[in-house]
Amino acid sequence: MKITQIKQQVKRADRYSIYLDGRYSFSLGEHELLKLGLHSGQELTEEELASYQDESAFGKWFDKTLNLLSFRLRSEWELRDYLKRKDCPPEISDRILNKLSVNGYVNDEQFARRWVENRRLLKATSRRRLSQELRQKRISTDIIDKVLAEDKEDTDECEVLRQLVEKKRGRYPDQLKLMQYLARQGYGYDDIKSVLSESVE
Repeated sequence: MKITQIKQQVKRADRYSIYLDGRYSFSLGEHELLKLGLHSGQELTEEELASYQDESAFGKWFDKTLNLLSFRLRSEWELRDYLKRKDCPPEISDRILNKLSVNGYVNDEQFARRWVENRRLLKATSRRRLSQELRQKRISTDIIDKVLAEDKEDTDECEVLRQLVEKKRGRYPDQLKLMQYLARQGYGYDDIKSVLSESVE
């Protein structure tokens, strides 16, 4: 089999279509194409073709995963679950996650720390709720404990609760309903009672 044409794709300028004996066979990213040194007129064996097709599949899945990460950081479990739901072959999924981890794109501790920082910026969130959210992302208990311990040094949870009470008091004029709402947000009864008693004084 001979490479008869290498053509830059129209919709993906960073990928190139490889034609063997006049027919499309597979595509590669620009970096992979240069690394492999493929060129028109080159003869390929069956083994080489299979290897390049595997590289092509990996490149496509890797690009999809990077695109997902461009919106926000993800936990390792989120990425693995995404690839599984999209029917990515397990061996390619493992290779993708390994490459992302080596290059610093997948790091559950970094993800957890960023998650807590962002949640603190967006809304008044209790540590209990943050812990629940991180467990849903399959973050390990050790990492959750470490990140929330760091957050405890920087954030006064009672002050966060005070801000939430001020924000929600108009929506929940009934004190019992306000307490129930605050409890659903993960705040402890003693802290809720203490903060509400301050506002009454």
